[in-house]
Parts: sequence; structure tokens; C-alpha cells
Amino acid sequence: MAKARTLWYCSNCGNESSKWMGQCPACKEWNTMVEAPVPNSSSKRAVMMSPASQTAPVALKDIKFDTEQRRSLGNSELDRLLGGGIVPGSLVLIGGEPGIGKSTLSLQIPLFSKGLRTLYVTGEESVRQVKMRAQRLGGDESECSILSETLLDKVLEQASQFHPELMVVDSVQTMYCENVDSTAGSVSQIKEVAARLLRYAKESGVPVILIGHITKDGFIAGPKILEHIVDVVLQFEGENKGAYRILRSIKNRFGSTSEIAVFEMSGKGLREVPNPSEMLLPMHEQGLSGTAICAILEGNRPLLFEVQALVSSAAYGTAQRSATGFDVRRLNMLLAVLERRAGFKLGAKDVFLNMAGGLKVSDPACDLAIICAVLSSNFDYSLPSDICFAAEVGLSGEIRPVAQTDRLILEASRLGFKRIFISSYAAIEAAAGADIEIVRISDVASLVKTLFR
Repeated sequence: MAKARTLWYCSNCGNESSKWMGQCPACKEWNTMVEAPVPNSSSKRAVMMSPASQTAPVALKDIKFDTEQRRSLGNSELDRLLGGGIVPGSLVLIGGEPGIGKSTLSLQIPLFSKGLRTLYVTGEESVRQVKMRAQRLGGDESECSILSETLLDKVLEQASQFHPELMVVDSVQTMYCENVDSTAGSVSQIKEVAARLLRYAKESGVPVILIGHITKDGFIAGPKILEHIVDVVLQFEGENKGAYRILRSIKNRFGSTSEIAVFEMSGKGLREVPNPSEMLLPMHEQGLSGTAICAILEGNRPLLFEVQALVSSAAYGTAQRSATGFDVRRLNMLLAVLERRAGFKLGAKDVFLNMAGGLKVSDPACDLAIICAVLSSNFDYSLPSDICFAAEVGLSGEIRPVAQTDRLILEASRLGFKRIFISSYAAIEAAAGADIEIVRISDVASLVKTLFR
């Protein structure tokens, strides 16, 4: 019997190769090549057909277009994250660690969306298990139908008979097609399943929500082409042992990719947190050193949270640098600025940094708060609890302005803060009358003299 042919696929970009290579020639990633059987001849046909019915080119000026009618999912935070609701015919991918709330959120959508006829396809659980979760979550079960199936051909056949207004597939790694000679969850199966679901969504106009697992590195499992195929990629962040979950938009063809939605996990499912600043602010007694309040902008939402730092003598000779929720390379840069521009010798000290609430922050607006938290811990001096910071720190020690500083000032004033430290060069016409003292700082040396004199 002839040996079955196999190909090597890059799990990061989906590039194919006839042999194993340590580095993918397309995306240059190392150790990402996985082996999979070659699809048989019946599966070589292209399934990623154009969603449009016409094949001749049409002049752009002749295309008739009205405002896209979005459909609310009964969850204001999720609707805002999607750009105002889900778009008909869109393919949405939700990823996250096990137990973080992917299946809970996907089931809450049909239970709390009034009049949204939904087909919920479960490939990991039985219909009884889904029923048990639905009873715990509450809501209206009359518009939600459950299908326990992993063969995609049968799923699409049932969908064509059921005519849903929304279809949820939990999860894409459990679905398989008969015309692909490999197991469910393999690179070739995921590519085929995603392409056929995309074709179904575009041709029928039914939005499809896919649930996806993630790898130990925090990326959605399967080939990178999966994220290119779908229209929207949402990913859960935060610890699954904690109460709060952050849903971040990684890709969105119909809206912004800078938005986040915050949820609280409770016994009755995920509860919306309309004001995440109150959740992320300090939950301890005043007078603790090593903490500072930062104001940043996540998409269109001002967000205030606590930055925690710990500075101690290096116990093992070599100083450690550790950052949770922040880029450790940028932390090293800020520590170098403190040493070179302000004269603080931190090279022989361990520095640990943490963003409270499980946030992952990349906004440079938190630079000033990080420096203040590090100095507060180094001096064992507690900063007043009614001040916050919003500015970027440059390599020469200058304090640089950040976008929409006036909105950050207004949010800090609304939450009861008395002072906010910003760059001397920030324009704040809209917040000139805010009930908060605005302290302008030009460089790191001026900051030290003002706060730690």
C-alpha cells in the first residue's frame, strides 16, 4: 500500500512546504512547521469564493451602498466593541484561554438578544450540558436552538433548513470536513472549515461567531490564515481565576481595533462593567508606597488604573527586571532614563512592575506613572491617593504630551481626583474649566523636585 503523502504547514502563516524546515521561509518564524496529510483531489477545489454574485468588474461610482444595518446582540459592551452591533454576513472569531468565558459569552448572546433566531452549534459539549449552562445564565431560551455536531457538511445542511439569523460555532477546532484527509483541529481542516463558513456567511447574509482556542503562547490555535479569513477577531485577556475579563478587539473590518470591553464573571455569567476605571482603581488602604494612578485612552474610552512597582536590593547579585502587563524592554528604557537624566542608581536593584486588574498596556501615556511608582517604592514614600499621571517620557528625560489629554483630565475630575500631572506641551482647551488642578511638567528632573522634594 502506497504511503500517504504529507506536507509541512507553518502554524503561524499557513505557508506550505514539501519538507520540514526550522525557519518558515515566508514569515521567518522558528519551529512553526507542522506535518499534515495532503488533501485528496476532491478537496482541492477552491471554497473561498467571492461573496458577490456577479463576476464582471463594476465601476466603484456605480455601486449602490446604503448604511450597513447592524444587529444588536443584547450586550452594550459587545455591541460597542464590534462598532455598533454585528454586521450581517460577517465572520467573528472569539479566542481565549480555557475557562475564561468564551462559551458563556457566546451562549449569553442568543439568551439575551430579543428576537434573534440563533443556531448554536456545539462540538465540545452535549445538548444537556448546554442546557445546564443556559439555566444558570437565565434569559429567554425560545429563540435559541442547539445542534451537537462536528461534521461541517451536516451543520451547513441544518443551517440551510433552519434559516437562523445568527450562527455560533463552538469551537472551530472541533469541526471537520469529510473531503479533507486529516483529523479535526489540524491546519488543513481549520483552513477548510473557516473558508466554507466564510462562504456560507457571505452568501446567506447570516453572521457567524466562531469560538477558538489559544496556544500556550497566547495566540489563537491553528494557522495564521484563520485570522486573515475572518472579519473580526476578539480575544479575552486577564486571569481566568480572577473575577474580571477584558475582551479586546484585535481585528475589525467594520470598526476600531483600539476598543476593549470589560466583564465581571459571576454565578450568572458575564456581567458588563460600564465604568472599568472604578474596577481598576486601588482597593487597599492609603499610605502604601510603590503605587501610582495612570490615565490612558483605550480606543475612545478614558481609563484610569493603578500601576504597582517594587524596588528592592538584588538578592542574587544580578538585578532582575520583571513586568506583568507591560513591555519589559520599555521598562528597562525608563529605568535607564531615571539613571542617566535624574541620577538614580537602580542598576543594582530588582525592579518588579505590575498593571493592576490584569491589564496589558502598550500606551506610552503610562510612562510617567511608572516612573513615579518606581521612585515611590525606591524611597518608600507613598504618593497622595488623589493624584494621577498622563504623559510619555522621552529618552532625553523630557515629558511628552499624549493624545486627547483633555478627555483624560475630564475623566480624572469626574472620578474625584484633585491633581493630574501632564506634559507642559499638552493642549487642553476642552478641559480648561475642569474641577481639578493641572500640574504641567517639562522633564523628569522637574517631576522629582515637585513630588519627592
